[in-house]
Amino acid sequence: MKASRLFVLSCLVWLSAATSALAEGFALTEWSSRGLSLAGGLVGRADDPSAIAYNAAGITQLPGTQLMGGFAAIAPMGTIQVVQGGEGQHTQTKPNIWPAPHGYVTHQLNDRVWLGLGVFSRFGLGNEYDSNWFGRYNVTDISLQTVSAVPTVAFKVSDVLSLSVGVEIMYGMFSMGSQIPTYTMNGFLPQQQPDNEMNLSASGWGFGAQFGAHLRMNDEWSLGLTYKSKVALKLLGDVSFGRQTDNFLAEMNQVPHALDTNAHGTVILPDSVSLGLSYKPLDNLSFEVGTVWTRWSDFKSLDIYFDSGYDAISPKNWRDGWNFNASVEYSPLDWLTLRGGVWYETPVVDATYADFMIPTNGRTVMTVGAGFKWDNWTLDLAYAHLWINSLDYGSTRAAGIHGQISGGESRDTVANIYSATIGYKF
Repeated sequence: MKASRLFVLSCLVWLSAATSALAEGFALTEWSSRGLSLAGGLVGRADDPSAIAYNAAGITQLPGTQLMGGFAAIAPMGTIQVVQGGEGQHTQTKPNIWPAPHGYVTHQLNDRVWLGLGVFSRFGLGNEYDSNWFGRYNVTDISLQTVSAVPTVAFKVSDVLSLSVGVEIMYGMFSMGSQIPTYTMNGFLPQQQPDNEMNLSASGWGFGAQFGAHLRMNDEWSLGLTYKSKVALKLLGDVSFGRQTDNFLAEMNQVPHALDTNAHGTVILPDSVSLGLSYKPLDNLSFEVGTVWTRWSDFKSLDIYFDSGYDAISPKNWRDGWNFNASVEYSPLDWLTLRGGVWYETPVVDATYADFMIPTNGRTVMTVGAGFKWDNWTLDLAYAHLWINSLDYGSTRAAGIHGQISGGESRDTVANIYSATIGYKF
């Protein structure tokens, strides 16, 4: 198992940079190239090592020891247009490419028990704007990066039913920057000064569980069901300011005392349920339809507490989200497999508290990919294009936006995802 240990170590090194991506809500599903090209349609199929992320009960279909590892590169872009002071203004998000690596190992102990380990990211977001843009009092840059290690055991209860249970160990890193309006007293009147830059950096751990069931009804039909629990990610970190000050603003409760300080907070990352139904009419052709429900209603606010006594309360009040997906996989040759899929995600953001952290309002995704096989090796490639619906800011009461603009929306927001994964069977 020397190769297995080396593989896991490599995954941890790759994932030390973690994952940051533009996503509806900020749940990720780019857990393998095959899974991406099938629009997440590996819940019912669940027949390669990345099933640990999609539906771990399916690893009972994998003989011996198998490895898989790779990454996705996510490139979002978009425009935010607002009305400020009676005039229209617009800005574009800074171009970035966010890496999303993944790695898996599975091992068959006997005819009934399989072990597995997956290292991937369930959640991530990232956006960056110019430091002097019109939304700078809300956010100039934000990043949530998570890495989950999920040791798993799967049981083949019968030739029809398999079950799995895994423990999720999540590490998260959160950073956020914004500009703070600063004033000095000129007699009895406040006089505005250049903005003060505020940066928050925090990290922490959270724990959860994952459960899966795979029902192989016959050679043609199979059904998968998974549950991923919520994770309370407890963050500890510090806040720094471009200029240290303790002035009239603190008394007005417009900003905290601008002194570097420690901070803490808890981010509730939601639980989800996935269902997939797979149909395989031929040995080289399969279809799957599925859905994922995510309890975003638990994401009620993003609250950060400063040791200096300032509470940064940011209400969200999101609603639960649904993902609906369909995919097809066809192997015209022994060494070549072609794949395609589509998924649609419902909006989750409450427009009353819409901010620039997540400028999305539902999305539609088209995916394509190909798989290549030689000897014990496999190579999977995938591409996805995301069309992201506009988010309206006309009624928002979000901090740093309310009172600064009289209307606006996100526009022309899209993302491209490129992914490659290599696998090996011992």
